[in-house]
Amino acid sequence: MNQITTIAEARAGAMSETQIDPTLDLEAEIQRLKKEKNAIILAHYYQDGEIQDLADFVGDSLDLSRKAAATDADVIVFCGVRFMAEVAKILSPEKTVLLPDSKAGCSLEDSCQPEAFRKFREQHPDHVSITYINCSAEVKAASDIIVTSSNAAEIIDQIPLDQPILWAPDRHLGSYLAKKTGRDMVLWQGSCIVHEQFSERELIRLKTQHPDAKIAAHPECHDGILRHADQIGSTRAILEYVIDGPDQKFLIATEPHIIHQMEKAAPHKTFIPVPGADGSCACNNCPFMELNTLEKLYLCMVNNGPQIVMPEDLRLNAVKPLERMLEMSKGIPLKKEASAENAA
Repeated sequence: MNQITTIAEARAGAMSETQIDPTLDLEAEIQRLKKEKNAIILAHYYQDGEIQDLADFVGDSLDLSRKAAATDADVIVFCGVRFMAEVAKILSPEKTVLLPDSKAGCSLEDSCQPEAFRKFREQHPDHVSITYINCSAEVKAASDIIVTSSNAAEIIDQIPLDQPILWAPDRHLGSYLAKKTGRDMVLWQGSCIVHEQFSERELIRLKTQHPDAKIAAHPECHDGILRHADQIGSTRAILEYVIDGPDQKFLIATEPHIIHQMEKAAPHKTFIPVPGADGSCACNNCPFMELNTLEKLYLCMVNNGPQIVMPEDLRLNAVKPLERMLEMSKGIPLKKEASAENAA
């Protein structure tokens, strides 16, 4: 199986960061290029605030790609990480998809390489493969159903009880879902380096200092964090919880750049990021997300690269489990005999 997504870097002789005029108004230039190229800018919640403020849409990965697909834009500039830009290309094959930094990867994607994943499936031929969206296009193509943190439990609940399940790649999210749904799942042992860093000891210390604060956590966190949480959910669910609820102070156990949106929507409330193990480090900032900068956003639009390039046969195989997810999100359950369709 030689299907693989590649990233076409900017052409030889393209502008580099050292060639950017230091007096240039980057925000104005990005807006100009957006109109010139009929482009749309997407920013994940974990991007720097200045990039979020420039974006046409800010959100989680799948929601952003679906919104972009519904527009008449010719170019999608995805300020996020590689697997997110791949999803945008899968759903909008006719559009050019740019990623400001080609090295913006994901520890979950890195932990689950396609060949190892296919062997994992071969070892469990009677299992249906439910795979978290934080994975490569190649792993998506080898899966039966793709899920997000917001719809995973709903989809697992539609799997027949006698149908065994494989889960990949995040073991913490998989463990949380197994408890929530009561299903016994075989878990791939991957994890997110951001959510792995949160310290239960530091969370308890922080809660002692702020006893009136509610704790909101992403289910990619380990159980030492989740057992203390007042709310566990996706980035969107966390946002809705802290913005819409009556409480005024929150401890946030996910990538802290999401606090930018919280403070914009609810400036009268207090949001405190949960620290890493030593109580002060910024190790819960995603190092991959931070590779994207305003300068690289400008350059990728000037240079028309880095650009996601995907073979059509890979895209067609990767879109199938995404479409299955959308069907099941509408309440169309999985039939047991369908589980082997993608096993080969």
